[in-house]
Amino acid sequence: MTVPNTILGQNQYGKAENRVVKITRDGATHHIKDLNVSVALSGDLDEVHYSGSNANVLPTDTTKNTVFAFAKEQGIESAEQFGIALARHFVDTTEPIRTARIRVEEYAWERIAGSGGGRPHSFVRGGRETRTAQITYDGQSVQVLSGLKGLTVLNSTDSEFWGYIKDKYTTLKEDHDRILATEVTAVWRHNSAHQGPGWDASYEATREQMLGAFAETYSLSLQQTLYQMGSQVLQNRPELEEIRFSMPNKHHFRVDLEPFGLGNEAADGAVYFAADRPYGLIEATVLRDGAESLIPADMTNL
Repeated sequence: MTVPNTILGQNQYGKAENRVVKITRDGATHHIKDLNVSVALSGDLDEVHYSGSNANVLPTDTTKNTVFAFAKEQGIESAEQFGIALARHFVDTTEPIRTARIRVEEYAWERIAGSGGGRPHSFVRGGRETRTAQITYDGQSVQVLSGLKGLTVLNSTDSEFWGYIKDKYTTLKEDHDRILATEVTAVWRHNSAHQGPGWDASYEATREQMLGAFAETYSLSLQQTLYQMGSQVLQNRPELEEIRFSMPNKHHFRVDLEPFGLGNEAADGAVYFAADRPYGLIEATVLRDGAESLIPADMTNL
């Protein structure tokens, strides 16, 4: 029963972090997909909270089993394709469930080449970023948010920071030749026309545009670099409508070597201290003109 003066708000449940590794054999050549899949379901679930009745509850153990069964029965073409299939299944086959959100992380594996050409079933864990996807289905429409996290990039020059507000608490010195480094987290939304194959190609092309803009932008602020990255992605990827970034400024400060009689100018090849915290955190969404902003600032929202 309800407690006086309280009502149930937004709620969801599911099985988080199902680690799925699928091997596909193409003769002697093997392919690997390594995913971390989290399922969140919502719908007609008031009673389970109010009275404990499980009549409308699909067990989280069942959602886990479904993830593994789908990997075998349908294979894993891409993180997005797999998430769409799961989301549609949970909503379309379980009446009380109205919305399903599937979050996927994909971990990269690379073939080991070896001096003799390598073996078609030998892999090394890639040192790349983690690919991400979030699929939400409400019984009528599918929203796909692709993305990545942990993409660490650095420009050793072509970056400045000066002309900012200075008050009595400001100690930071202006810098006209600095290191610009960040660890990119990005989420991008596909338009309604892109609901089919080609997810892998779209991901790689988006990543390439992002990296190209980072490398080619002479930066006066990390905000400017972020905007250029988003703009270049949208200008060159017609299947995308918006992209949101979270980019910490991974500060590199020139070490004061004057006590040792040493200069430490950037133009001469400086020595830096890499500070891991605290750090500036720059976040923004870049939209195609006329597009609606639908990527939540807080991705914990259903």
